[in-house]
Amino acid sequence: MVDIHCHILPGFDDGSDNIEESLRMARIAAGGGTKAMIVTPHSNIPNSYQNYLDKLYVDTFKELKAKIKEHNIPIDIYPGHEIFATDDLIEPIKRKRLLTLCNSDYPLVEFGFKERSESVYKKLQILVAEGLTPIVAHPERYAFVAENGSAPLMLKKIGCLLQLNKGSLKNKFGENAYAVSQAIIRHEIADFVASDAHSPYMRTPYLADAYEIVCELHSVQYADLLLNVNPEKVLKNEKIK
Repeated sequence: MVDIHCHILPGFDDGSDNIEESLRMARIAAGGGTKAMIVTPHSNIPNSYQNYLDKLYVDTFKELKAKIKEHNIPIDIYPGHEIFATDDLIEPIKRKRLLTLCNSDYPLVEFGFKERSESVYKKLQILVAEGLTPIVAHPERYAFVAENGSAPLMLKKIGCLLQLNKGSLKNKFGENAYAVSQAIIRHEIADFVASDAHSPYMRTPYLADAYEIVCELHSVQYADLLLNVNPEKVLKNEKIK
């Protein structure tokens, strides 16, 4: 499996605190069948985590990659950001200050949990107009999605892809996120399931259980699509239909 959303880069946000925790997370991921991960620290959040690409990001990424290899953990890591969507995203993405997933045409974007749908749609439409295909991180956790059953379809109509959190499928983020995530799976609207892991203790990067849940809710074929096929296409920057 390929995990496209994981806070494993140490010391950048509310995810891994240090290299030792990151290595534990990598071992947990590998133990659950994950072979590749995209590191996605929170970025571009006003008055909070900025994390624009700089020497510290590059050096920390290289160190983590080398340590994973040194400890013989069978996982590859790739660069990325979880980008908080603001009205002025295009310029920092073009300048590579904000990273798309594995330098592809797929930016992973998040929003304020109570942000209004009109604001969300407007920001996404700007990205799509620039030839990008936004992947909306954990749509099941946003209030506007819980309040409007057609919102996931609207996101797809705009030209976005949807990434569900493993924790939502396990009822770790409340009943609304649980119900919405299950409905999105049953109606085949999801494009990815990822860990959104933050530590080796809670919200871990173990994805085998998520795979099993999707198999139970839908099918083995759909689980493969969400956790293997589509994530692999992101790594290769291939078109996802």
